[in-house]
Amino acid sequence: MTRRRIAVISAGLSSPSSTRLLADRLSAATAAALTERGVETEVEVFELRDLAHEITDTLLTGFAPPALAAAIEDVVSADALIAVTPIFSTSYSGLFKSFIDVLEPTSLTGKPVLLGANAGTPRHSLAIDYAIRPLFAYLHAEPVSTGVFAASSDWGADADTVTPLGDRIDRGARELADAIVGRAPAAAADPFDPAQYLGEGRSFADLLGRGTGS
Repeated sequence: MTRRRIAVISAGLSSPSSTRLLADRLSAATAAALTERGVETEVEVFELRDLAHEITDTLLTGFAPPALAAAIEDVVSADALIAVTPIFSTSYSGLFKSFIDVLEPTSLTGKPVLLGANAGTPRHSLAIDYAIRPLFAYLHAEPVSTGVFAASSDWGADADTVTPLGDRIDRGARELADAIVGRAPAAAADPFDPAQYLGEGRSFADLLGRGTGS
């Protein structure tokens, strides 16, 4: 049986959070779908709230502290990514975007991604397609067709019953599993190099725009 690794990023701010709950359900469904396809799965979950200070420090200095550097390496070297964010002001959270901003721009190229989002109301259900999917398209990742949105009302049904949310989770998980088995295993990433973030030969003045006249 082959083995693949899935990285999961959850941008919920509370603990516990419905964002993490959705992330766990998506990862469990994907692991089950991969098992059906004869693939063993290792799942690594990263709670971005635990890395919030490190993410901010990296944005300010260009150098990732060890905990964040390890998380970045695990995310970019995984065979696939599950990315889940709460919706604030009709879009992804600032913490979610800040983590994406500390990644090297080409680090997610070609990586299969399952997108998830949650909010208090179904009125934000299109946020995945108008806000989150374009972000990952810009990074040349490969989001699967189904994005999974969960409103607060989606969590009220009995866990043993078939629900629209459960159907969406299963459909997205199957699509991600198919994308994973359809590509070669991911190669191990090189250790995180802060110079990739700063750019070779760039000073802090350049990073702040003072060295380019901007």
